[in-house]
Formats: sequence, structure tokens, C-alpha cells
Amino acid sequence: MTDYGPNLLAAVAILVVGYLVAKTLTGVVRRIMRKANLDRTLVSFLCNLIYMLLITLVVLAALSKLGVDTTTFAAVLAAGGLAIGFALQGSLGNFAAGVMLIALRPFKVGDLVEVAGVEGVVEEITVFATRLRTKDYRTIIVPNGSVTEGTITNYTAEEIRRVDMVFGIGYDDDIKKAKELFQKVLDEHPLVLDSPTPDVAVSELADSSVNFVVRPWCKTDDYFNVMFDVTEKIKLACDASGVSIPFPQRDVHLHQVA
Repeated sequence: MTDYGPNLLAAVAILVVGYLVAKTLTGVVRRIMRKANLDRTLVSFLCNLIYMLLITLVVLAALSKLGVDTTTFAAVLAAGGLAIGFALQGSLGNFAAGVMLIALRPFKVGDLVEVAGVEGVVEEITVFATRLRTKDYRTIIVPNGSVTEGTITNYTAEEIRRVDMVFGIGYDDDIKKAKELFQKVLDEHPLVLDSPTPDVAVSELADSSVNFVVRPWCKTDDYFNVMFDVTEKIKLACDASGVSIPFPQRDVHLHQVA
């Protein structure tokens, strides 16, 4: 007791104080991350990781106080960490990408996005993967590493969107009349915004038609309703006013050889 008693008491004190410090620091980090509105799964994972690292350091310090050579333990832990890192290389990459997505927030749950060549509504963002729901209600799980490696397109990040449409009329039709017709359809549509001003202009003299670009603006939630409804109304308006919507055609000339 005379030889080992003071060191034993010091080691116990290190364990007790270290345990309290580890819990306190972990709690502080947890509160900070929660105030930053980070994902709960990410908060839990990081806090547990920090706590385990702190407890490991406390145990090594206590063993060192007892005279135990901790160099071997440190080497074993380093080798184990290296082996685990290689084994979980892909998962760790997805985890790092998940941290970036949660921290930078290029999209949130409910947004319509296109990532890794897949388009869908974001249903869940975890630290390893992002879950999307497609328009035909298929669920697609995309690893976060694939999300951050490519281009992220967020279709619902802004409050308004422009609907880009192209309509063709015949070469014999009146261009001014068609332009006024298209503009009238946009002006009368309740979901088309007055500002920014919609675009109606001749864009191309194609092989079989004179093409107009028709670009109304609308609220993001009304995008598909405006696209489908304006297309239908323009077709009906063209039929009623006698403006033709041509289809591809060719003039064939036959030459009789004597």
C-alpha cells in the first residue's frame, strides 16, 4: 500500500475526474450541435465518438499513472484504427459526404432534386445515404458519396421557376397573330406570374415550322400545372383561331426519265 497506494488513488481520481469531464464536454458539444440544427443521427454519432475517444484517453492516462507501459496499447489502437479505416473506406467516405450535406444543406427534406443521375423528392438524409422518392413513387437510396461527387440540381430551392416551352406554327400563318394568341393565353392564366414578364418570341425558322419560345414564370409548386395547362390551352386557342401547328413533312418531286 505504501508503494502503490498513492498511484492507485491518483489513477482512480483520474478515472473519476476524466469520466466527469468526458460527460461534460460531450454534453456541451451535443448542445452546440443541436442549436446548429444538425441532424439528430449525426449529433448522436459524433457525440458517442467524442465520448469514446475521451474515455480511451482517460483510461490510458490512468494506466500510465499505475506504471503500465501504454505504448503497446497505443500501437494496438492505432493499428486497429488503421485496419478499420481501410475496411470501412467506402462507408467513411459516405459518412464524410453526409456530414457535408447536413452542414452545407444544398437541399432539404421535401425538395425536388437531381443527384447522381436520379431525380426525385428528398425523403430522408442520413449520415451515409440519401433516400429519394421518384415521381412514379419508387424509392431510391443514393450513397452520399455519389451525391457530393456530382452536380446537385435543386429544382425547388427558389420560390419561382420559369417554364420553357416551344410551339411551332406554319410558314403561311400570321406571326403577329400567333404571338398575340400565345401572349393572351399567358395573360389569362391564373397561375402565370405578371413579374417577371413572360417571354414570347420567334426562336427558330425550322424545317417545317416557325418556332416560338413561350416562357411563363410561376410559383415552384405550380410548375407542372402551368406547363400542362398552358400547352393544352395554346392548342385549343390555335384550333379556334385557325393557326396551324404543322408536323414534319417533305416535298417529293418525281422526274420522269424518257
